[in-house]
Amino acid sequence: MLPKRSILFFPTIKKMSESETLESQPFMAHLIEFRNRVLRSVVAVLMIFAGLFSFSNELYLYISEPIRVYLPDNLSMIATEVASPFLTPFKLTLVLSVFAAMPYILYQTWAFLAPGLYKREKKIVLPLFFSSVVLFYSGMAFAYYVVFPLVFMFFTSIVPEGISVMPDIRSYLDFVLKLFFAFGLSFEIPIAVVILSWMGAVEPDDLAKKRPYVFVLCFILGMLLTPPDIISQTLLAIPMWLLFEVGILFGRMVAPKKEDGESLAE
Repeated sequence: MLPKRSILFFPTIKKMSESETLESQPFMAHLIEFRNRVLRSVVAVLMIFAGLFSFSNELYLYISEPIRVYLPDNLSMIATEVASPFLTPFKLTLVLSVFAAMPYILYQTWAFLAPGLYKREKKIVLPLFFSSVVLFYSGMAFAYYVVFPLVFMFFTSIVPEGISVMPDIRSYLDFVLKLFFAFGLSFEIPIAVVILSWMGAVEPDDLAKKRPYVFVLCFILGMLLTPPDIISQTLLAIPMWLLFEVGILFGRMVAPKKEDGESLAE
């Protein structure tokens, strides 16, 4: 009797193990694919960093150009810490490597998410990925070529008499990176509005009715994200408001129609 029971029992265990394997295999496969794409993104950042590291000093000179042009001829930037002359260009190069690898990182994200999306979703998500990269780079370029010259000219022109302007290289880099992130993220407002409109979370017409509140909110965010001066605050708030209007325009194109929502509800 024991052999027969074992014959009947062990096939049952085998079948259960096969079913469990089939159920757990897709999840493990997704984890492995996610790990591989993260590793590819990290390798891309490291490769770009290795290529740019030898130009780290030149990159810092280029980033510091907007403030150095307003310094007196007999003054220059200083390093108040022993390791700052090495760590500051190192940090800048690493951050720029991440920025430069952003299109490849977003491509890896898209390749990971695309198999689970419908065709209609792919038609919308792919342009959003591309637009987000362009808008983020546009925000950084706007900060460097428009905001920095005006802000640093303002700061260096109001120095009290007897005070010499000699910015620290580490403090300047932290200040610049903060503004880069602030303007880069603020330029992503159209993407956020389009996604919310496409998901049906907000109505573009309702957002259009709240323009006065959004206008005030843009200036509040500009005050929080920028230095305490009216120039940078205004230069951040006005583009945010204009990009909000652009988001409403494109949000009306992708927002689900009422007929579609009623048919889905039925």
